[in-house]
Amino acid sequence: MKQGEIWLVNYPKGLGHEYFKERPALMIESNEQIQKTNILTIMAITSRTDNQVDFDILVLKNNFNNLHSNSVLKCHHITGFDKSRFIKRIGKIEEKDFEKVKQYLKIHFGI
Repeated sequence: MKQGEIWLVNYPKGLGHEYFKERPALMIESNEQIQKTNILTIMAITSRTDNQVDFDILVLKNNFNNLHSNSVLKCHHITGFDKSRFIKRIGKIEEKDFEKVKQYLKIHFGI
């Protein structure tokens, strides 16, 4: 597991607007922290491209990310799950898109 990879993750049943079921997610945890902990921080990815809000990032399907369709990285939907919920590696996000993620994290956390 590495930062910037896209993984299929088993999200538990949620409440309200929380995501649930198996879905792709972007690993945003640092590589150093991935080695130290069993709880990993991710951002949800959805194939619903018609419902974008501020700071969402459109990720176009390609052979690098191996997504099934054009998708949206929901930057505001940051969560952490145990490594046991990670099913398989799907692909990796392009560096230009991960730079957008890093810029968003500065806004999200006010750093």
